[in-house]
Parts: sequence; structure tokens; C-alpha cells
Amino acid sequence: MFVSYLSKKYMESEFRNAYFGAGCFWGIEEAFFKMEGVIDTEVGYAGGEDEEYSNPTYRQVCSGETGHAEVVKVIFDPAEISYDDLVYKFFEIHNPTQFNRQGPDYGSQYRSLVLYESSGERAIVEKIILELKPSFERKIVTLVEPFEVFWKAEEYHQKYFMKNGGGSCRVI
Repeated sequence: MFVSYLSKKYMESEFRNAYFGAGCFWGIEEAFFKMEGVIDTEVGYAGGEDEEYSNPTYRQVCSGETGHAEVVKVIFDPAEISYDDLVYKFFEIHNPTQFNRQGPDYGSQYRSLVLYESSGERAIVEKIILELKPSFERKIVTLVEPFEVFWKAEEYHQKYFMKNGGGSCRVI
């Protein structure tokens, strides 16, 4: 039976996930997807607190009632790219000083957010925020919270720019 290089690599590797919210998820997904060492990306919703909205829809998230943010799940190979590198990229591609917005998009679903899976990841994010703090004129308002659950967004949102060409999501 033929097994492609990527499939074989996927089966043999210890891939990890990272979760970032930085405004509209289409542009953020594209920026991460292009990085060497990133195996795949998915867009979805996370960070909500209301159990009534498990597996929320895009409309529900945009209403602001669910408390979820638009996030990107980055599946990466730590043998090829570090979590630190992903966090630096996150701060490079959006404005972490804008509260509940990115460019023209506003609402809590567009908040700057890192969801960590371990105390080690949390420490990395907090260290990088302290390091980058002097680079910004305004306060970094990125939330750093424990990861709980990721709800994959509707299929038409996945790899949106790859399917439809560039768009209006603002990525610095």
C-alpha cells in the first residue's frame, strides 16, 4: 500500500496545536498556513463561556452573545518550528493593542487572544509579551487564557483565501 511522505510523516510525528485569536480568522489562518513547520490550520471558535452555545455558528459568534472569539488552530511540527516562533508571528501579524477589534472589525469575537495548553506555553507567551512591550506605544491587551475547547467553523470559512482569493481581512 502506498503511503505518501506527508501521511507517513503525519503518522510518525508528534504534532502539537496552538490557538490564536487576532481578528478576522481568514487572514490569520493564511499567514500561519504559509509558515514552514505548520502542517495544517483550521479556523473556528473558542473562548466562550456559555454552555448554551456549544458548537456555535458564525452568526451566533458574531452576535456577541456566545463569548467566543474567532480563532485559528495551528497544527505544527515542533521538530521544525517552535511554539515561540508561532507566538512571535502572532504578534507580528496583528495589532495586539486594539481592544476587541482589528482594523475595521470590532466586537469581542475579534479580540487578541492566545489559548495555551500548558503552563510552559503560558510562560512563553507572557515572556514574549514582556519582551515586545517596549515596541508598542500603547498597552498590549492580548488575553492569555487556558485552552478549553475549539469548535471548528463552517466549511466555507476553512482556507477561505485559498479558495476565494485575497479579501478584506486586515493582517499587518
